[in-house]
Amino acid sequence: MSRERAEAKQDGVARADAIGPQEPFATSPLCIIGGTTASGKSALALALAERTGAVIVNADSQQLFADLPILTARPGPEDEARAEHRLYGVLGPREQPSAGRWLALVLPVLAELAACARPVILVGGTGFYLAALLHGLSPIPPVPEEVRTRLIDETRELPSPELHARLARLDPMTAARLRPSDRQRILRALEVLEATGRPLALFQAEPRRPLIRPRAMMGVALLPPSEVTSPRIARRLKDQLARGALHEVAALAARAPGLGEAARANETERWPILKVHGCRELLAVLDGRLGLFEAEAEIARQVRAYAKRQRTFFRTQLPELRALAVVGEADGLAERLAREWRARFARADA
Repeated sequence: MSRERAEAKQDGVARADAIGPQEPFATSPLCIIGGTTASGKSALALALAERTGAVIVNADSQQLFADLPILTARPGPEDEARAEHRLYGVLGPREQPSAGRWLALVLPVLAELAACARPVILVGGTGFYLAALLHGLSPIPPVPEEVRTRLIDETRELPSPELHARLARLDPMTAARLRPSDRQRILRALEVLEATGRPLALFQAEPRRPLIRPRAMMGVALLPPSEVTSPRIARRLKDQLARGALHEVAALAARAPGLGEAARANETERWPILKVHGCRELLAVLDGRLGLFEAEAEIARQVRAYAKRQRTFFRTQLPELRALAVVGEADGLAERLAREWRARFARADA
């Protein structure tokens, strides 16, 4: 078990409300690589790490899970041999990969690497994690675990659109910002409202402060157009299936009693790993509820929709990252960024 996974086990489920006020601390030189899924972020991070000696730190919610390394496109042993990787495979299948939890894990890693002057490449497609690190989190009071558990139990049989309608009656301001299918965030809004008596949107409107103060920073967001990413999504999915994605889902189901039943009931609150793209569909294949061809088409459709949402988020919420309409493997990109890295961080040292 990795050091980060051991720490994650000790921490319990950390939420966004678990990160209290703190002074931003200085990090070592930091490069951020964000962008859409299947845009080549990991390949670019690895090429840049080999040129700069940086440590690659994960900022992707799905790659936090220890299970399903093929389906989550986690860096493999060969990649990890070429550069040091941190915060990959640190959570179990029932542990929630929230922004608060990621911050609770990543801030000590950044502090440790700053202490030994190791440069860092933060890479991942979970833009909300990067925004939370750079801009801070809303000051939401802690929600008692009993409130959270009771809400999950009470609403288990309620379809997400009906849950959204319930939130719209109680907190129309927050409901207007959420998709009716976004069950996790709808439940989050309901639990905050019940615990505090105040709409989540009002907390989110309060001033935030960044959690880090990089000595020097550069960042890019890989945002190739959909006509580029869609074929890459399809090819990656076929490769994942060829390398055993269905078998790894079957192995997870065998050692995680109740996962298949939870998938049929869409209980992603109790089994967060079900939110990994393709997990529920491949479980349906194993149950005989879906054919593999149909599952592949549905997974690809969902991932394309996710890439579209990522494009919007990175363009509108992370102006610090320079948008590039290319893939990470583009000729000369890693070398150009390495030169920019050296020049920028040399100025910071001057």
